[in-house]
Amino acid sequence: MAQALVLNATYEPLSVVPTRRAVVLVVREKAELVHTDGRRWASARTSVPVPTVIRLLHYVKVPYERRVPLSRRAVFARDGHACQYCAAPAENLDHVLPRARGGAHTWENVVAACRLCNARKGDRTPEEAGLRLLAVPRAPRRMGWLLIGLSAPPPPSWEAYLADAV
Repeated sequence: MAQALVLNATYEPLSVVPTRRAVVLVVREKAELVHTDGRRWASARTSVPVPTVIRLLHYVKVPYERRVPLSRRAVFARDGHACQYCAAPAENLDHVLPRARGGAHTWENVVAACRLCNARKGDRTPEEAGLRLLAVPRAPRRMGWLLIGLSAPPPPSWEAYLADAV
């Protein structure tokens, strides 16, 4: 499903919504089109460009700092859908310190892994299995909550707005 990035009136990322919702916000004049993918949605009376990035016309105050819940989708997004041991496409989650050996289910202990590395590692630490992490696992940064809305790496039109977000 196609998605659009919603920016606050100040151009800071707020959320990720389905393209249909973004079109509705633009048509109802609640938001303006910032980037489009070149396609158009047409009806009997009008034709609207399909947005990839929209900006709300009125500022929305976010009264709290959002935290990203630990989920499969969020871990894959944080790790770029790549195995953190060999950089192959990831298919599984792996606990760096296995849960059977006291490892917690936290951002700092969970990484994306391919089947081969996950099976090779088994119930051992990476050092015991002869593997090395490509990056130290960390909780997502300031606006990492955007990871939840992403089903794949973000489109190039979002990069300028997400540079410091995730």
